[in-house]
Amino acid sequence: MNRIDRLTAMLVHLQPKKVVKAEEMSDRFEISLRTVYRDVKALMEAGVPIGSEAGKGYFIVDGYHLPPVMFTQDEASSMLLAGKFVEKMGDKSMKAAFESAMFKIKAVLSDPEKEHLDQLYSHVEISVATRPVQNDFPDHFLTDIQRAAVKKLVLEIEYSSNQEEHTKREVEPIGLFYYSAAWHLIAWCRLRNGYRDFRADRIKNLKSTGKTFEGRNLLSLQEYFKSVFHSHHGMQKVVATFNKESLYGRPLYGSISQTDLGDKLRAEFMIENLDHMVSWLVMFGTGVTVEEPEELRNRLADFAETLASHHGSVKVIG
Repeated sequence: MNRIDRLTAMLVHLQPKKVVKAEEMSDRFEISLRTVYRDVKALMEAGVPIGSEAGKGYFIVDGYHLPPVMFTQDEASSMLLAGKFVEKMGDKSMKAAFESAMFKIKAVLSDPEKEHLDQLYSHVEISVATRPVQNDFPDHFLTDIQRAAVKKLVLEIEYSSNQEEHTKREVEPIGLFYYSAAWHLIAWCRLRNGYRDFRADRIKNLKSTGKTFEGRNLLSLQEYFKSVFHSHHGMQKVVATFNKESLYGRPLYGSISQTDLGDKLRAEFMIENLDHMVSWLVMFGTGVTVEEPEELRNRLADFAETLASHHGSVKVIG
C-alpha cells in the first residue's frame, strides 16, 4: 500500500471510532509506531482536525466528516458475498437493511464496477440448511434485537415455545447466536428470573418497553454459553481444527465458538454422543484435526481402520 492510500485508509479507520490507539493502526497497516506518528502529523498538516489523549490514542474532532468514500472492486465484491449470506441466513429486517446498504454502495461505484457486481451475482451461491418458513411468525425482529442489545433496552416479547406454550415476558437481551439453522435471542428473562434462549423465528411480537436495564452482572454471550454447557454434565467438549478448503464455505453448525487461524478454523462443540460426531467428522477426511478429547481421536482412528479393512476385503462380483 502506497502512502497516499494508507493515509486515506487511516482517515477512514479514525472516522467511526471515539479513540484509536497508535498500536492498533500500527498492527492494521503493518507499519512502525514511528510511521504512524508521521502519518497522523501529515493528516493534521493537511487540515484534518485530529486530537490526541496521552496514553489513550487519537480521535477526530466532533463535526468533521469524510466525503463519500469510493469502494474498491474487491471491497464491493466482498459486500456482495456477505449479501448472499444475509439472503440465506437473515430475517426480513436484515434483508431489507442490507438491500438498502447495497443500493448506497452501488451509487458510488463507477459503471464498470457496477457491471462487475451484476455479473458476479450469478457466479456466487450459498447453500445452507434453513428451516421452513412459518407463516404464523413475522420473522423480522433481528434488527430491533441488535439495537436493544447495544442500547440495553428492555424488550417485551410474545413467544411460542416448542411445547406450544404462548407467553408474554420482558427480557434483557445480551446477544444473538446462530446455530441449528436459526437465530437465537439470548436474554435475561424477568418472568423466569434467569437466562433463556429464544428462537427468533418463534417470536410472535416484539417491542421496546422504553426502559433501559443496567449491565450489572449480566453475562457476555460467550460467558453465557460456557455456563450453560458446564451445567450439562452429560455433554462433552470437542475442539477441532478445520482446513478452510475442506469447509467449502459451509458454516459449522452447532459450534459454540470459532477462532480464525488464517487458513484454518478452530471450533468448539458441546455434544452428547461421540459416535455421532465421528460420523460427521469423517466427511472432512484429512481436512480436520481433533484436538480434544483423546477418546474422539481414538474412535476416529478405529473407524478409519474398520473402513479400510472393509473396503480392502471386498470382492467385486461380476
